[in-house]
Amino acid sequence: MAAAATGGMELDPKYDNYDYPIVSPNDQSGHPGHLTAEQQAQVHQLRLLLEAQGCTKRLDTLTLLRFLRARKFDVNLAMKMFVDTEAWRKETGLDDLVANWEYPEKEKIFEYYPQYYHKTDRDGRPVYIEALGNIDLTAMYKITSAERMLTNLAVEYERLADPRLPACSRKAGHLLETCCTIMDMKGVGISRAPQVYSYIKQASAMSQNYYPERLGRFYLLNAPWGFSTVWSIIKGWLDPVTVAKIHILGGSYQKELFQQVAPENLPKQFGGSCECPGGCGFSDMGPWREPEWYKPASWENKDGATPAPAADAAAPPAASATETTGITLEAPGAAAEEGAIAGQTATA
Repeated sequence: MAAAATGGMELDPKYDNYDYPIVSPNDQSGHPGHLTAEQQAQVHQLRLLLEAQGCTKRLDTLTLLRFLRARKFDVNLAMKMFVDTEAWRKETGLDDLVANWEYPEKEKIFEYYPQYYHKTDRDGRPVYIEALGNIDLTAMYKITSAERMLTNLAVEYERLADPRLPACSRKAGHLLETCCTIMDMKGVGISRAPQVYSYIKQASAMSQNYYPERLGRFYLLNAPWGFSTVWSIIKGWLDPVTVAKIHILGGSYQKELFQQVAPENLPKQFGGSCECPGGCGFSDMGPWREPEWYKPASWENKDGATPAPAADAAAPPAASATETTGITLEAPGAAAEEGAIAGQTATA
């Protein structure tokens, strides 16, 4: 790539093979295309240390920068985070799961807990939506298991990284690495809150430890009574950069939300005008479904991998889970601030 296309970043031909824009519109120091000489040297140092640890995958510049930013460019801390992530991936077999994962119980689970990507915000980011009001873990665990739910979450994170974000970057004309997350708390009463927060805690641990720097914007809708008091305490613990991304809204959220997401890109339940055939929650609509911007994901190239379905593909049939293979999460070490707020920092 020419210097203009890389923002002056030094790329490693062994690992950096991008087919989408790689300069971030965020011109803050440490973001792709906006590196100091010291930060560029820290990328090289981290890569060398990881190679010495036996790491061979995901050593591209953009990935290493995300881990470095998550640890304030402390190379040793970023190395530990990366090594812990690779160990988790190996233990769970995630690389193989991404290519072969099937989640036939999705439709039934969505009756209790819809989680889905749907189009983009005004900055071009994928919009990730969760609605927590109907969560009933007792009923859900009769359909699937906690391990399978977490595995599906991890797979969706992988599919966010490729092909969703690259497609959005191509359409936007600049690098996009983050999501706009909408979490709807409508219907989450006192009796249901412990179940909701229990699952979010597990999902949050995955986000903060293994998928750093994926939070672009976060909107918590229909915040329950008393949450504003809790938030006023929590935000004091967080980095101001993270706090600026998070918006806690009550029931009158549409005006502020529409400033970030155009109504035509929002499902009708949130005041938008979108009504995808078969339901927005199952459409997975976005640039990653548009032939002009989509390119096959790296994991699709594996033997036996199933290509991405067509945009009008029907939702998978509902079925009971019969296999128990999945991810059991044990969250290691210190966490990045983002995951303390959202189980999915999307998305997702």
